[in-house]
Amino acid sequence: MKKVAFAIACHPDDIEFMMAGTLTRLKEDLGYEIHYMNIANGSLGSEVYKAEELIKIRREEAMNSAKLMGAVYHESITNDLEVFYNSEQLAKVVSEIRKVKPQIVLTHGPYDYMEDHVNAGRLATSAAFCRGMMNFRNVAEPMFSDEVAVYHSLPLSLKDQLNKPVIPDVFVDVTNVIEKKRAFLNCHRSQKEWLDASQGLDAYLDDMQQRCVAMGKLAGFCDFAEGWIRHNPCGFCAEDYDPLAEIARPAAK
Repeated sequence: MKKVAFAIACHPDDIEFMMAGTLTRLKEDLGYEIHYMNIANGSLGSEVYKAEELIKIRREEAMNSAKLMGAVYHESITNDLEVFYNSEQLAKVVSEIRKVKPQIVLTHGPYDYMEDHVNAGRLATSAAFCRGMMNFRNVAEPMFSDEVAVYHSLPLSLKDQLNKPVIPDVFVDVTNVIEKKRAFLNCHRSQKEWLDASQGLDAYLDDMQQRCVAMGKLAGFCDFAEGWIRHNPCGFCAEDYDPLAEIARPAAK
């Protein structure tokens, strides 16, 4: 059976910040077909461009990043700060999940500091849960009942809504792909140029890398890492179905 991993994040560049190293290792080390989707289109991520122009710019940037990492790109479904957990948006994400039929879903966690991220993660998680529900409305794609494991990334702040540190269950060593992560993130030129102007050259890329350094120190077995928390497998897969474990491990003791 074809191995497939699907990263479903909120905004263009969220995958690159917190998920792309793991996604790349799944592809390069284990032969997974990888898929890339941002729920929101990035419409509010600029103080320079009007929304209509910005949506086009950020779509192109995300497509360039997905192409560079060898991922299948999926279109966004709504504007920034309009990511809501409702039946209309859920049906759209269920449709994409059923098309892709992933064994692994990577998404945001329910502890994220930003409501858009929380809602995107809820949509992705519920969509994976609904993959085999025959009577789910407004989805034309046929259901499937294969196992799927859901893993939640760390929030960008590495802290939850109440400013408490989020500690991962497991870590993926991304040391060998950190330069690729920088290249993927560098595709988001509209964001990089804005932060370069306000915070200094390559602040955008260095910020991402420092998060990986922080996770590497927490892991204790590598220089750069991404952290993950496994979703409760009930309704998704068997208790012992943990495909990310092929490249992930808990912190060194």
